[in-house]
Amino acid sequence: MIVAQNKVVSLTYELRLNSKSGEIIEKVERESPLTFLFGTGSLLPKFEDNLAGLKVGDGFYFDLISEDAYGNFDENSIIKVPLHAFQIEGRVDYDLVKIGNKIPMQDSEGHRLTGVVKTVDTDSVTMDFNHPLAGSHLFFSGEITDIRQATEEEISHGHLHSASSCGDGCCEGC
Repeated sequence: MIVAQNKVVSLTYELRLNSKSGEIIEKVERESPLTFLFGTGSLLPKFEDNLAGLKVGDGFYFDLISEDAYGNFDENSIIKVPLHAFQIEGRVDYDLVKIGNKIPMQDSEGHRLTGVVKTVDTDSVTMDFNHPLAGSHLFFSGEITDIRQATEEEISHGHLHSASSCGDGCCEGC
């Protein structure tokens, strides 16, 4: 069996930042592999492209430039949010708006995003809504550890189901 559409793929990997010998920023081991439904768009498209056609036991090594990963750093994604937006019962929550805090928010269309507090002024909070890896060149190495055919239910729902994930409210009747 090979990595292809509607296959459940498990793999290990090591992710390095900016060069093949760069800082390790994530490591996924055999004891707790990354397992996903291939071809549903849940992972970076170029990441999946580099895995297509591999089989269990195959190793991989590839890099993704920022445009193929989390995009380039965008200065327009750094915005000032009025300080009053962080009020709870009429008072600003200064524990929330500490520099470096990650705050989940929604844009005007209801899309969820996370901003990182960069500065706090008397009337605004400067937040960075870039992905933490925006502008980064990523280097992946790893191994395919398992492949199986997805169930019809997993395919129709577009994600994995397991004994531990059912009942999490993701799907009717799961």
